[in-house]
Amino acid sequence: MGISTAVTDGLREGFFMFWETLWALVLGFALSGAVQAFVSRGQMEGVLGGEGRGRLGRATFLGMVSSSCSYAASAMAKSLFAKGADFTAALVFMIASTNLVIELGIVLALLIGWQFTASEFVGGFLMIALLAVVSRFTLPHRAVEAARRRLAGDADDAMDHGAAEDSLSGRERMRSLAGWSDAASYAMADMTMLRREMLIGFGVAGFLAVLVPDNVWSAVFVSNHGLLTSVENAIVGPFIAIISFVCSIGNVPLAAALWKGGISFGGVVSFVFADLITMPLLIIYRKFYGRKLTLWILGSFWLVMSVAGLVVEGVFSLLHLVPSTRPTQIAPERFAWDYTSVLDITFLLIFAGLYYLHRNRVRFGGGSGYAIDPVCGMQVETATAPAHAQRGGHAFWFCSDRCRSRFAQGPARLAARRSVAGAVAGAIGASVKASSDPSRAAESVIDVVCGMSLVPDDAAAHRSHDGAAYHFCSEGCATAFDHDRASFTVTQASAR
Repeated sequence: MGISTAVTDGLREGFFMFWETLWALVLGFALSGAVQAFVSRGQMEGVLGGEGRGRLGRATFLGMVSSSCSYAASAMAKSLFAKGADFTAALVFMIASTNLVIELGIVLALLIGWQFTASEFVGGFLMIALLAVVSRFTLPHRAVEAARRRLAGDADDAMDHGAAEDSLSGRERMRSLAGWSDAASYAMADMTMLRREMLIGFGVAGFLAVLVPDNVWSAVFVSNHGLLTSVENAIVGPFIAIISFVCSIGNVPLAAALWKGGISFGGVVSFVFADLITMPLLIIYRKFYGRKLTLWILGSFWLVMSVAGLVVEGVFSLLHLVPSTRPTQIAPERFAWDYTSVLDITFLLIFAGLYYLHRNRVRFGGGSGYAIDPVCGMQVETATAPAHAQRGGHAFWFCSDRCRSRFAQGPARLAARRSVAGAVAGAIGASVKASSDPSRAAESVIDVVCGMSLVPDDAAAHRSHDGAAYHFCSEGCATAFDHDRASFTVTQASAR
């Protein structure tokens, strides 16, 4: 197989995986956006801000109905902990919000089978129960209290810059167009935030499925050794997640490639669970909680993820629910007019509706009390944002300390890091707009801050610099452009 042929086959496989799951992704992000808009983070903190009975159950439920982004989940868990929540409850929230969410289950079912969706939910609850037991006997309480004292001061400082939350209740907001426009903005922001994860996940999975021969997988995973195979695969699964650097929903297509390659059922389950201990997140935990607690999180999570995967495989084997065959291909080789195509087209229209609400939310009365993280594109409540910064007399809010740190490195480096992902997301957005109105396809331009493709007439903000016009998807991007115009104009010139 020539290099060009291999690259083409890998890209095609990755694209068809994406096409197979497109409608599920839009559905999942839309539902997540609605929950985030109608159940505020302040309300979550009020429910979990203590050690009362049932705290783990409440943490599990609120995690299940929140965003599926691993970085956002880790930031929210830190915020809950800093405001008084039990440390174990904060970790349970983080586990539930990344492993017990609807979009993850749907994508698993579409790519490798409903059995994996069932195992994910059964294993997720089991993992939470196991973590509660491990925490009770091994949690280093002195390190926990030291971390709480340090983070509590940071949280108080952050709140000084926050805005008041919307006084409307969730029920009232559900009856308003403003509320639904904010829900659409959450959905669009989550798609923007996770575009890199999805791009890497589907791209790498496509290449693994096509290019890696079976003998390579056999060298990595023990096979045909009964219980030894199950144990080794369940342990190795999280290790692959740690070194792959791909978390959130992006590791699901990788799980599909591993299943095709020969890893055991339990190994796949433990790999998917391990999106919370990828290397970037371990670095974040060390900054949040210190070295000792980070090592405890790594060891405890790895243990409960591996045990949960192993137990789930044993239970599903007894119930004859483990698939007896493995796919020879993960996605179809060519387009076909089937239910997937119908669903994808239907949900692309829904996506267009979400985009319309998002673009016009100020006109509909939305946007009050929210800001867009200028680094990852996530929508955050200014009153409860985990981090903030001041630059050039302007305030910025972030979904996590990680994004604030990247922002501090300078807009030029930030724009360079996001250029590839932004171009891909922009191309997708442009294609959707072109399909709904072909006459406007040629009018699209690129927001030089976030990389989003947009039509100038629909832009939320406009600027001119050195005789050139610039258009932006949000006031946040326009503000970021205002206090470092030179960096963004140089980045645009380089791209040309």
